[in-house]
Amino acid sequence: MNQPVQLPSSTAPARIGQGTAVEQSRAAAEVQAAVVVAQQCPRNIQAAIAEMRQSCKQTTLAERAFYRYPKGGQTITGASVHLARELARCWGNVQYGLVEMRRDDEYGQSEMQAFAWDVQTNSRNSSTFIVPHRRDTRDGAKQVTDMREIYELNTNNGARRVREAIFAILPPWFVEEAKELCSQTLKNGGGKPLDQRIADALRLFAELGVTAEQIETKLDRPTEKWIEHDVAQLVVIYKSVQRGEVSIEDEFPPQRVSADELVGATKKPAVEEKPADWPETAKPGTAA
Repeated sequence: MNQPVQLPSSTAPARIGQGTAVEQSRAAAEVQAAVVVAQQCPRNIQAAIAEMRQSCKQTTLAERAFYRYPKGGQTITGASVHLARELARCWGNVQYGLVEMRRDDEYGQSEMQAFAWDVQTNSRNSSTFIVPHRRDTRDGAKQVTDMREIYELNTNNGARRVREAIFAILPPWFVEEAKELCSQTLKNGGGKPLDQRIADALRLFAELGVTAEQIETKLDRPTEKWIEHDVAQLVVIYKSVQRGEVSIEDEFPPQRVSADELVGATKKPAVEEKPADWPETAKPGTAA
């Protein structure tokens, strides 16, 4: 006689609460309404371009428009999620977000989905990925159990996917023009004279413990020869340090001492000169 095989219990909750059911119905109705509104009120591309250009002229956006982080001995740069969200707002009729689809505390991981959807053209980009509840530390991977830390871990990992999803549905020419305008805004520095921006940059980095000599070494030119592009690069570095994307050691490594310099600093003369009144060494069999 065949015995029934007991199936493993589902990890999904056996009961759907009233709040969850209401939220599901609301989300479905909201999606339908968004599609109807997008068809009835299509975007004005010229207005979207004008809105984008106006936003990219603002220093507050330009300073957050780019990121930096170290990878494989190199520094990776690009447009940030902050710029992606602003461009989605300017383009209009775009929905994007990050959803935690499932959390598994037993295995210590969350299943996430990042998406962006142009409801007018029905162009959609999404990615599903796993976020382990671990942080990399100098002492190795550390398991994360605190709810707030798990939330921040999921959000930080998901922000990159949301950024790529938004850029995937936006026209490339729209994104490239925005990046160029933000770069120009950084170079302009909000209308401040270049000398003042250099002084401000030196002061801000001095508060982080970075000397002018370290900055000059990184830029490969003395302070008096800095141009607008150099100051704009320093602004991106400073903001990335503030956001924790890079560390001071990554951008300004301590000066290395060569082996020759180390030996020269510790090496003593092989033969010391004797003072003029120092007695000669006595020969064997004679008195000193």
